[in-house]
Amino acid sequence: MKAKVLLSLILLCGGLAAPQARAGDAAPAAPAVPAACELPSYLLTSESQLPKVAEAVKSGKPLEILVIGSRSTTIPASEDASYPARMQAILKDKLPPSEAVHVSVEIQSKKTAEEAATTFVKLMEAKRPTLVIWQTGTVDAIRAIDPDDFRGAVTEGVAALQNAGADVVLMNLQYSPRTETMISVPPYLDNMRVVAQEHDIPLFDRFAIMRQWNDQGQFDLFSPSRGPELAKQVHDCLGRALAQFVFDAAHLGPAQQQN
Repeated sequence: MKAKVLLSLILLCGGLAAPQARAGDAAPAAPAVPAACELPSYLLTSESQLPKVAEAVKSGKPLEILVIGSRSTTIPASEDASYPARMQAILKDKLPPSEAVHVSVEIQSKKTAEEAATTFVKLMEAKRPTLVIWQTGTVDAIRAIDPDDFRGAVTEGVAALQNAGADVVLMNLQYSPRTETMISVPPYLDNMRVVAQEHDIPLFDRFAIMRQWNDQGQFDLFSPSRGPELAKQVHDCLGRALAQFVFDAAHLGPAQQQN
């Protein structure tokens, strides 16, 4: 019963991904970063690099990005406003027009890191991405999976993705002030950070980023009632942040960026 209640709460907090929107709604690319999306630079930088992304862009090869995520990766009835779609739009806006960018999404709904990782070999054979962004940790935290087992599963998953020839970015849990008091989040955040350091891959700290926005008053993530506009605004900001994070980790300079 506890697991079901917690799952419901997490999905409600992940209601940033769930609200319905009018058909045809889209979030067009904008040249300027909205004030609500602003973040301190340390949250958008990484000492680890994305060499395969850099090589693809410099050589003019298509940039294929695969986002492996959960329900919070999407916005039903408004997919163009989800953070993967917004990231794709920002990347296309920043890179030269000749650079092909394609972001696809693989939903691993209600799967632990271990369960998701078992699909990676076949998934990589089918998709062959340049970069994989793996969003994980929430289901493990809800189910109270042993943190050491979680770290082992993430390690195996990252190794499978790297062995298939892709750059990897880990993305941790989303922040919710309501559920933070009901599940133990720190062990999963810490273990993802350890795996990222051990494999020298970037960690996109979604948890810290969303907490920053909430604490600074950019978004009220505590409110139990969220409309579609808030969902789209948060996803837009996440997409922008992730695109900038990828640029920085790939060390793409002015020669590779359009503006």
